[in-house]
Amino acid sequence: MNRRRLLTAAALGAVATVFGALMIVPVLFGASQFMFGGGGAGAACVDVSQAGSQPSEANDARAIPANYLDLYKKAGKDYGIPWNVLAGIGKVETSHGTSRLPGVQSGENYAGAGGPMQFLAATFKSFAVDGDKDGKKDRYDPDDAIPSAARYLKHNGAPERMRTALFMYNHSWDYVNLVLDWAKKYVGGDFKIVQSNGVECQDNQLPGNAGELVQRIIAFAMAQRGKRYIFGANGPDAWDCSSLLQGAYRSVGLSIPRTTFQQWPWGVKIEKGKEQPGDLVFFNSGPGTSANNPGHVGMVISEGKMIVASCSTCTPNIGVKSYKRSDWIGTTRPLARPEMKRRVAELAAQPQQD
Repeated sequence: MNRRRLLTAAALGAVATVFGALMIVPVLFGASQFMFGGGGAGAACVDVSQAGSQPSEANDARAIPANYLDLYKKAGKDYGIPWNVLAGIGKVETSHGTSRLPGVQSGENYAGAGGPMQFLAATFKSFAVDGDKDGKKDRYDPDDAIPSAARYLKHNGAPERMRTALFMYNHSWDYVNLVLDWAKKYVGGDFKIVQSNGVECQDNQLPGNAGELVQRIIAFAMAQRGKRYIFGANGPDAWDCSSLLQGAYRSVGLSIPRTTFQQWPWGVKIEKGKEQPGDLVFFNSGPGTSANNPGHVGMVISEGKMIVASCSTCTPNIGVKSYKRSDWIGTTRPLARPEMKRRVAELAAQPQQD
């Protein structure tokens, strides 16, 4: 929201086995229950009933100015956001309004942010709350700024998608982690945030018939749950349906086309009922699409299930859903293309990196 620091990290791992083994030899997982993380934004199996609970303050909270502590607690209760998360933002942004840097008491900092919770003027205008009921909404007034911050977090998915909401507040995973570090200190360390985004625990289960390469492709896509669908986005903090799958293949050093319209004719067509994990499933969905020109795509992860970036208003935006629906047109297998087989073999021949 305020300091647009986009921190991207991409690592291409080496592929350990050849195409035939990857597609045929099963890798067994035992319990097969995994938690995926993508830059701290992955989904987690958690008790969402605890998402909006208000924890008790610890000794570290005594350093918070009394009026700010009261405001954090009130806004937390009003919006269902743990008060200590709001306090973590207040600490990182302006040390609870005590900082004398530009843009705290008046004016703006170098990025145009102002006030104790460091709002850009346009963002504050959209989410401003008249917390003290004085007829004014002032981003420099903590009575207004703190509940406005709570409202903004709520808009971005908190408390169920807390990490995502904090990332949208300031586009840096370092920032997210720092805020949560302070949030834990203020309640004595016994505090866990929620990042469910509507994802159920069983959605973390990978199929036993997927080889190592396919596992890694699927794991990348699964790690993007909790992030947003934005049409035209290409990661790392938001994706659309086709860019998510392109990014998943790219994460293991393989290249597929960017758009759904390009991906459909590119892959080798697979008969319905014979799809495998890693295959792409296409749908007659979206403007200008037809049975011969699908506009929506997901990736098979198990029988009847796909990982898909659905839409900006869907819950979750990116998640596991059924691909057996009425507008399912067909399936393709990118790894069956001859050039993909050659590329997999090349990657398998490269020395593994520690």
